[in-house]
Amino acid sequence: MANKSSFTAEQWDRIIQAPLLAGFAISAADPNGFIGALKEGMASAEALSAAKTDGGADELIQSVVDDLFTPEGRTSAREGVRKIIQGAALDDIKIRALEELRSTAKILDATTPLEARPFKNWLSHIARLVAEASAEGGFLGFGGEQVSASERATLAEIASALGA
Repeated sequence: MANKSSFTAEQWDRIIQAPLLAGFAISAADPNGFIGALKEGMASAEALSAAKTDGGADELIQSVVDDLFTPEGRTSAREGVRKIIQGAALDDIKIRALEELRSTAKILDATTPLEARPFKNWLSHIARLVAEASAEGGFLGFGGEQVSASERATLAEIASALGA
């Protein structure tokens, strides 16, 4: 089973950034969702925990979740997201996040082919959770709106970027 030691340090950084990038790709599809995600820090604990529970965590997913809850993992994930946002127009953020997800998918396919599929499904599931939370006013809010057409289209783009 794949875990942190299966990857170079640089590859691992990109892999632990991927869950946040999945969330940013979907929230950037809708400016209100994007602003909410920034304000709440994507409520990553809730999204990751729910996705892990619903999707059944394999060793690689468990390693990523564990690492993201360390100070070093959080710093790495934040740096990855900061790079995506820095100097970017709102439209560019989604494009850059999708490019990073494509790149991460290639690393997974090349390094851990048996675990690539469940990991990519997990990332897609996180994106769905973020879209649903956005429709409800964010993880901390209430709204009851439908997931927007833009978010639905972006969920399909995320699935395509991940080869799912």
